Amino acid sequence: MKILRYRYHGEVKYGVWKKEGIQPLEGSLFHYKETEALLPLDQVQILSPLRPTKLIAIGRNYADHAKEKGNPIPDEPMMFLVSPTAVIGTGEAICLPSVNDPIEYEGELAVVIGKRGKSIPADQASKYILGYTGAIDVSNRALQKKDGQFTRAKSFDTFKPLGPVIETELDPSDLFIRLQVNEELRQDGRTSDMVHSIPSLIEAISSVFPLEPGDVILTGTPAGVGRLYPGDEVVMEIEGIGELRHQVKG
Repeated sequence: MKILRYRYHGEVKYGVWKKEGIQPLEGSLFHYKETEALLPLDQVQILSPLRPTKLIAIGRNYADHAKEKGNPIPDEPMMFLVSPTAVIGTGEAICLPSVNDPIEYEGELAVVIGKRGKSIPADQASKYILGYTGAIDVSNRALQKKDGQFTRAKSFDTFKPLGPVIETELDPSDLFIRLQVNEELRQDGRTSDMVHSIPSLIEAISSVFPLEPGDVILTGTPAGVGRLYPGDEVVMEIEGIGELRHQVKG
């Protein structure tokens, strides 16, 4: 099931994406029932699929990306928090706060948590996952270097596109991740190349703090990251989920 969040006639609701249109859901993202209505696709505005409660990112989780940046591969998942207020939906502009700083894209698979859990064993991790969505992790490298940590560099408004849907029926173990800038393919990786698997990430994160419904985990990016400039068009696609499409503004 492809769940999305949309605006229709001024109201924001959840629905199910279908080829024929959007089927509205009644209730919340975690407790809903389907309706029989069907809305035309061209009459709804697709929003980010949720507003995360926590946004947890994982660094250097693809060996080829760590190598291209000259960084060692961490023995344990490198986790950090970024602000959920940075989240936008497909079609919204990515706004660069500085045109002089090197600000880069990173295409990633994101995990949406559906149930609260603490100290979750890896072999039980799937029970806590609602589904999967796409993400672009936008990062100001100058601030990242200056601060020696990632929160400020990755938390500016519009720096975390998510979407377009949450796919609840997906095997995430070997999906392609592709990102284009101005129709030029820049990233072309597979989730099977993660250093730390999704179950391992959930086990590691939940050993530190509880995971809660609405938390989102960004699982890292493959090689091919690069700089964004005003006027660029960025398109990121994950197999089985769909496309994020964004214009970059200065």
